[in-house]
Amino acid sequence: MKIKLLLLAALMSTPLIVHAAGQDEPAIYVIKKGDTLWGLSERFIKDPKHWPNMWSKNGQITNPHFINPGQKLRIFPDRLELVDKAEEAIAVRQSASPASAIASATTIAESFKEVAAEKSYSVYGTEGFLADKDFKPYGLVIGSQNDRTVAGVDDIVYTDIGLDQQAASGDKFSIFRKDVPVKHPLNSEEMGYKIIPLGTLQLTDVVQKSSRAIITASSREVSPGSYLRPYKEIRRREIALKSTASDLKGYILESYSGISVIAAGDVVYIDLGSSQGAEVGNMLYIIRDVAIDQRYVQGRVDKLPQELLGALVILETGKKTSTALVVKSIETIYKGDRLVSQTK
Repeated sequence: MKIKLLLLAALMSTPLIVHAAGQDEPAIYVIKKGDTLWGLSERFIKDPKHWPNMWSKNGQITNPHFINPGQKLRIFPDRLELVDKAEEAIAVRQSASPASAIASATTIAESFKEVAAEKSYSVYGTEGFLADKDFKPYGLVIGSQNDRTVAGVDDIVYTDIGLDQQAASGDKFSIFRKDVPVKHPLNSEEMGYKIIPLGTLQLTDVVQKSSRAIITASSREVSPGSYLRPYKEIRRREIALKSTASDLKGYILESYSGISVIAAGDVVYIDLGSSQGAEVGNMLYIIRDVAIDQRYVQGRVDKLPQELLGALVILETGKKTSTALVVKSIETIYKGDRLVSQTK
């Protein structure tokens, strides 16, 4: 009871909080524009991981960034509960309280499309991408000084870029490694090759069909056969969240690191691109079907609620694939986990 009294006292300073009449009843908060499920969880019970529980129990909340202003939230010491629309309507009809009538009118009047405060995510230009099987580099590293199998910063290498390609001394190129082919988890269709950034080089001596170059920066070892593309300055930029224009469904194909266990902060590659309507800034939710043990349901249940694992934001789009950043992980995420979006 002491904890509850302290919570109620703290909430009284906020004009949108209404207290129930009974001492054992929870405090009531009226959601306003800018609120998010995880923000409310952090604010009232200091547990931002509580929001998936609310999200999964409220079918009308399709996106934690889009919460209905005016809807009510019950605040307990250890949990939060969104008041169901039908339940709220019944309560309004049964109550003659002017305050309840006003709250109901606000709920009905406000739109579900009120967007939460915009968030953005940083892109550094080193996330890599999936290239389709027809992808061709501008050139290749064809050797290194003293026949080294690997090279790094300040090492001399040779390329197949020459005067025939209008190259000149001083030209800079980005270096990439072509990694293993990536296959779709459903049908083993080859989706492309993972292309990993390695660094940059600068041409020093150019002849008709080849050139000598010096590696000016490297994040990984450079080997003969590495891909080259004309250099573009890598600058940190912000990606703002953008609502999806259509319903998107897909899968996680691969991770930048190549490991199977994925968490928040990891870069991944997905099977949704511009041809499916995916755009930079789209947020997608990572989900997994829950298996049914038929020993106990005996055919009475054919589907269980899906498990919400986390969320990702698209950083770059190709035609059929995209590069994305996992921005939230509630449970362990694996290659092959499903993706869904919710539209306005």
